[in-house]
Amino acid sequence: MINTVPVALPGRAYDVLIGPGLLAEAGPRIAALGGRRHVAILTDETVGQLHLAPLQAALRAAGLTSAALALPAGEATKGWPQLQRSVDWLLDQKVERGDVIVALGGGVIGDLAGFAAAILRRGVRFVQVPTTLLAQVDSSVGGKTGINAAQGKNLIGAFHQPSLVLADTDLLDTLPRRDFLAGYGEVVKYGLLGDADFFGWLEANAAAMAEGDAAARVRAVTRSVEMKAEIVLRDEREAGDRALLNLGHTFCHALEKATGYSDRLLHGEGVAIGCALAFALSARLGLCAQEEPSRVRAHLQALGMKRDIRDIPDDLPEAEVLLDLMGQDKKVQDGVLRFILARGIGAAFVTSEVPRDAVLEVLRESA
Repeated sequence: MINTVPVALPGRAYDVLIGPGLLAEAGPRIAALGGRRHVAILTDETVGQLHLAPLQAALRAAGLTSAALALPAGEATKGWPQLQRSVDWLLDQKVERGDVIVALGGGVIGDLAGFAAAILRRGVRFVQVPTTLLAQVDSSVGGKTGINAAQGKNLIGAFHQPSLVLADTDLLDTLPRRDFLAGYGEVVKYGLLGDADFFGWLEANAAAMAEGDAAARVRAVTRSVEMKAEIVLRDEREAGDRALLNLGHTFCHALEKATGYSDRLLHGEGVAIGCALAFALSARLGLCAQEEPSRVRAHLQALGMKRDIRDIPDDLPEAEVLLDLMGQDKKVQDGVLRFILARGIGAAFVTSEVPRDAVLEVLRESA
């Protein structure tokens, strides 16, 4: 069964389709968007080996031709050199404004391909075909596109909504366990920020998801996308509520910067650590009971996930350095760093009233 979650933005509405077998159905769904009968695909070398041939076969069956550029896999791809390479290639493909670019991959490819689509000819349509759990529940939905800068993560980009998202949950079967659990860091975030019942369901079902329970995976992806779509509709450009989606990310982005955006720390692993730290900070400030961060940590531990800075291989900078790295976060306003904290599971909120010493203590305790 295919679930459909509409993202009903005025003039930029699109559907997120979630379920098994969607890659094989991509041809007619993409053809229905119109434009030339030629599709340009951006992917990475790892995903391309697994899923590019089936996608191109589906396109051919619908009467579409295609060409693909496979970029190196990994977070380092999300920068100026590969963006320029992608845009040059798309121009060589003679992509027109009415055409469709397809992003086949995880969050890195989705972000980079979406940004390339946003700046090419002042805006070309694109379709997200997310191949990781993280991309299916988070980065493929909502129109945030961009690349990293030397100064920090996701500091260069644009809001550019996709025309369609095809989240084929069968593709999750090809993920290494570490990558699946990293994506789960974004899933659990949704329960923690706004749906305590969903978090409770995850406590009971996440282990089965990790072992391959297809129905549980569809339900988890669908609920995550529903929550994201609701928030995006209220606040497309992150003027208010959308910042809640960054629960755990202020800590995460600093940790990613400190580890050089390397395989030492995957993004979703950083989110999981960041969520644990955000709840620890909330309890330290008296915003929630100590039982709440303990419950978060216990759930992450039950799945074998990272929960602390000390879980990251090799040494990291001192707490003061990590706090300085947070200063480059996109949530800084007027030089003041905003945190997403919680009054309990499912009750997150945004605040700038966080004492520096409290943050340092939480960082030190986790190191």
